[in-house]
Amino acid sequence: MLVGVVDSERRIVYRATAPSHGLRQDELLETLERELRTARQARPDVVAAGLGIPCTIDRQRGVAIVAVNLEIADVPVRELMTERLGLPVFLDNDANVAILAEHRFGAARGARNAVMLTIGTGIGGGLIVDGRLYRGSTGAGAELGHTVIDADGPRCQGNCPNRGCVEALASGTAIAREGLAAAQAAPGSALGRALADGVELDGREVTDAALAGDETAQEVLEVIGTRLGVAFSSLANIFDPDVIVIGGGASRAGELLAGPAREELASRALPPMSGTPVTTAELGPDAGLIGAATMALLELDGG
Repeated sequence: MLVGVVDSERRIVYRATAPSHGLRQDELLETLERELRTARQARPDVVAAGLGIPCTIDRQRGVAIVAVNLEIADVPVRELMTERLGLPVFLDNDANVAILAEHRFGAARGARNAVMLTIGTGIGGGLIVDGRLYRGSTGAGAELGHTVIDADGPRCQGNCPNRGCVEALASGTAIAREGLAAAQAAPGSALGRALADGVELDGREVTDAALAGDETAQEVLEVIGTRLGVAFSSLANIFDPDVIVIGGGASRAGELLAGPAREELASRALPPMSGTPVTTAELGPDAGLIGAATMALLELDGG
């Protein structure tokens, strides 16, 4: 859980993190309330709270419907947090607010049509269609992380009932799983030595090792990037976007992910979509934070 205060110039003037994975629903809500209160104490002039939640959202009612990787279901988050904080509260899917930020200020700036996948514990999706954020008929659309890239692939994680989703094969969780297997197969690599030293090989550790030059970790990211490219080829064929953006924590990997994804897309998609640019989020992992604040300000202004 990333919590911050963003000023009118999009500067992050307060930042904090708190664990959220594995918490019960009541614990999640208590943690969210505590972190928002702490942020407000640090910057008491805040005017609203914007929440980007990794789940399907009913925006009309302000309800978090269901999440794949969190224990949350049918919770009236907007009403609860408005009552507890005494502030206007607005919510949307976390990938929606991330692409909102990148469309206005980052890698998708100026695009009429854009696709974004946010890669963390799971994979979220965001769409800009004809210059506007696309949410579908109920507000729960653009769950692009559950695009199937292997019909007989592994069961997807969390509450998803499907198999072979790109989330199951290319999320931060998948990076960790592939990194562990690679470390076991190559004990002399930096990943292998880290494993022997008792380091938990999560997605961040694998990415850090790859950025530091470890070839074994780089090979892991190449596999993950290629899998992303399979999904991107379908998304490019469907939406013919101006750009596809890789966001979330994994965006730190830069070309180590984007390069293989771009090559795989080029080999699979129909022309001219095979030339769709693939890039990483300019706002990096902060895209969701900045986008949630931007969404709240737009809602306050009636936009």
